[in-house]
Amino acid sequence: RREQARLKGRVLEEDTEEWQKDPHFSGLERVGGVDLSYIKGDESRACASLVVLSYPALQVLYQDCRMVAVTAPYVAGFLAFREVPVLVEAVQRLQQEEPQLQPQVLLVDGNGLLHPRGFGTACHLGVLTDLPCIGVAKNLLHVDGLVRDELHREQVRSLQRSGEAFPLTGASGKVLGMVSVLRSYNNSSKPLYVSVGHRVSLDTAVRLVRGCCRFRIPEPIRQVRPWAGQGVCR
Repeated sequence: RREQARLKGRVLEEDTEEWQKDPHFSGLERVGGVDLSYIKGDESRACASLVVLSYPALQVLYQDCRMVAVTAPYVAGFLAFREVPVLVEAVQRLQQEEPQLQPQVLLVDGNGLLHPRGFGTACHLGVLTDLPCIGVAKNLLHVDGLVRDELHREQVRSLQRSGEAFPLTGASGKVLGMVSVLRSYNNSSKPLYVSVGHRVSLDTAVRLVRGCCRFRIPEPIRQVRPWAGQGVCR
C-alpha cells in the first residue's frame, strides 16, 4: 500500500502532449496496446504482448509476444504488482530495438484511476514507463459506491448513438472514469469503462478510444490478444 501511494503521487491527470490538445490528434502517429494472457490451468506462466499501430490508419507496425514467468501472487487491488513488471520489460525492449516505433500513448486492458485506491494497472504502467496511458476495461469495478445495478444498466441503455458517454461519479463525488458505448459491431450495447492512466485527461482518453475503434474494442487492445493464440509467443 505504501508503494502504491508513493507511485500514485506521480500520476498526471492532464494532457501533457501537443497532439492531445488538437481536436483531430494531429501529430499522433503511433498508438500501443499491452496485455498479459495467462496459460489455461497455469497461473505461473503468461504471454506478455505489446503491439504498436499507426494512427489513424490503425495498421500494425510492431508486435512482441513472449512467454514469461509470473512469480508474484494475485492479491485483489494489487494486480499491477503481478503484471506490470513484464509489461515494462516489453516496452523497454521496444525502446532498445526499435526506438523509432515507441508508442506515443498506451491503451491498457484494465483500469487506471477507476481502482479501489485510485491506482490501477494503467496508472502503474504509465508512471513506470513515463508514457501517456489509458485504462480500457470491459467490466465495471465496484469502487467508491459504483455498482452495476439497474440504474447503471438503464444509463447504458440510454446511450443511443455510438460514441456517447456518461461519467462514473463515485460516492466521494470524484469522477473516476467514463462509460462509452461503441455500436459499430453488431449494434453492440456493451459498454467500455475508460479511465485515466497517466499524462492524459479523461476527455482526451475517451476521444482517443473512440478514434481507435473499428469494432467494440479499440484496435490496440483487440490486436494485442491474437498473437498468443496464433502461437507467436516465444
